[in-house]
Amino acid sequence: MNSSAINDPEHSKKKVADTRLGRVLFVGSSGGHLAQLLPLRDLFHHDDRSWVTFPTTDATGALSEESDVVWASYPTTRNLPNLLRNTLQAWHLMRSRRPDVVISTGAAVALPYFILSRFFGARTAYIEVYDRVDSPTLTARLCSPFTDLFAVQWDEQRRLYRDTVTIGPLL
Repeated sequence: MNSSAINDPEHSKKKVADTRLGRVLFVGSSGGHLAQLLPLRDLFHHDDRSWVTFPTTDATGALSEESDVVWASYPTTRNLPNLLRNTLQAWHLMRSRRPDVVISTGAAVALPYFILSRFFGARTAYIEVYDRVDSPTLTARLCSPFTDLFAVQWDEQRRLYRDTVTIGPLL
């Protein structure tokens, strides 16, 4: 297969849709991070997906028909107690749900899940947010060592990261 096919957004989406990934855990902050994860939900059966995000108005509305939503503690940035709460929550969730894959667009809530995925044998996919084309996000840099598939939404973002796949814009 040639490299242009690998980086073709339609090819990448079809490849994901044709692959049975098992139980998926979507992890992302509310707002734009969650909005970029939502288009992926139709690729997975309703009973095979779980969500972790913050309990904001937009998130509760967007996920109101989902059967498995776990609310993370907010804020996470520079808040050690909430980092510990979210890490413990991640441990319990990874242990009880046993996801096959964890997919995230960030932000900070993703890090404990990506680290713990290594211990629980789950694959990870990180999708860089579409609006960061000039510099990498902190969460992307922190999650990168624990990421099996690193995807970007614009070709311009490829220069910021090694070993990426362009999937095209999710919004």
